[in-house]
Amino acid sequence: MMVVGCAGGSPFAEAPVDPQSPAGAAILEAAKADRSYPRFSDIPPAPTDMRPARAWAVAVKDVEAARSSLYAETAPETWTLSDTEAFAAQALSQVEPPPIAGAPANTEGFARDARERATPPPSSR
Repeated sequence: MMVVGCAGGSPFAEAPVDPQSPAGAAILEAAKADRSYPRFSDIPPAPTDMRPARAWAVAVKDVEAARSSLYAETAPETWTLSDTEAFAAQALSQVEPPPIAGAPANTEGFARDARERATPPPSSR
């Protein structure tokens, strides 16, 4: 079986640049520029304020223990849905019912508020 993708020339050969393209001149100039390359001494030192690997392991175990505890506390057998009617009745007794949506006073108040907030469109002239 023949691999066609590698059949071309050397991957290290210079690629042709169209000098008429908008970026052509900038590409050729950048390729010819004599620049200094970074040195190994330019690499910054390793940070010293990092958590040691052992501390990461302890933190991971703490998170896994918290997860296990949460799963145990919220497992299906730890709660039930019983006496929901009494709960609903108590909740309804603590709140005021909403106003009736179609009442004329509500409709007029809504329309009045909308007219006060409305900004007319600009004149077509």
